[in-house]
Amino acid sequence: MKRKRRHLSAEFKARVALEALKGIRTINDIAGENDIAPTQVSAWKRELESRLPEVFEGRGEAARELTKKERREGKLERKIGQLVIEKEFLEKKCGELGIDLSEKP
Repeated sequence: MKRKRRHLSAEFKARVALEALKGIRTINDIAGENDIAPTQVSAWKRELESRLPEVFEGRGEAARELTKKERREGKLERKIGQLVIEKEFLEKKCGELGIDLSEKP
């Protein structure tokens, strides 16, 4: 019989991953106690290890990333606006020249 999928909280996953990272008990012991697969515990441990530096990056780094994303979005929005204007201009010119836009090459 297939077991119903559980949805585990982020706090639970963090606690299990931290316990595995400490290395006091084996991954198999931690998995058995929490009724999860050892491979899942290992995956959460790897995820925690890889993302630990993010904790110490500070707010300045996050603000710089946000500013960078906002600049990129603004640039893309301007480009979209330019392309829309060019498309409308070309459609108007095609109409003036009698070119049927419904005919696709």
